[in-house]
Amino acid sequence: MQTRAAWLMVVTVMAAGIAWTAASQERVSGRAKITDGDSFEIGDRSIRLFGVDAPEGRQPCTRDGKEWACGEEAARRLRSLTGSGDIVCTRRDTDDYGRLVAQCSRGGVDLAAEMARSGLAVAYRRYSNAYIDEENEARAARRGLWSGEFTSPEQWRRDGATRSETATPASSSSPQGCDIKGNINGDGDKIYHTRASPSYGDTRINESAGERWFCSEAEARRAGWRAPR
Repeated sequence: MQTRAAWLMVVTVMAAGIAWTAASQERVSGRAKITDGDSFEIGDRSIRLFGVDAPEGRQPCTRDGKEWACGEEAARRLRSLTGSGDIVCTRRDTDDYGRLVAQCSRGGVDLAAEMARSGLAVAYRRYSNAYIDEENEARAARRGLWSGEFTSPEQWRRDGATRSETATPASSSSPQGCDIKGNINGDGDKIYHTRASPSYGDTRINESAGERWFCSEAEARRAGWRAPR
């Protein structure tokens, strides 16, 4: 009986290990719809590149004493790397926002490595040392972010969250009590951001471009906006 029980335990542990391996190696493939320099969507899946951190979409940097849109440049670079073909992503983790954190490639080219090598993303050392060599190469060649001065993307997000917590409706130009931001991205998608959204602090509303404020998520959905994926 003890031998049989021990055998059943071994089988159970092995089965659990196989299930975990399958889950950790989940693969998603298809055409990417770029969100910013390290994140995108494939179908209904939101994906973030593993091991790198790119400047946020609206984040500026400084070069030769002048401000330049490094966040937009990072998004353009990732868009050029993914092109119109399929990319393949292998899951490494899931982040706090439900996004798949994955190593992704197109035609065998590691997208995160290329973003770090071009200087438009930094190695995300808090989670991985995978792309430190590529970052060092970009730094030595003064490519991208390293051609001037920049705030780390992580610090930029943290500062943005602080700004959004301390801002009042009057200072942010939102109607009183209506602080949900209805943004329209570069692809024409209408996306609303609550104060809990990771991009809230970086999102600016341009009402002349059709963007607007909402008083509730239900109001935003009725108007045709959706939550971030």
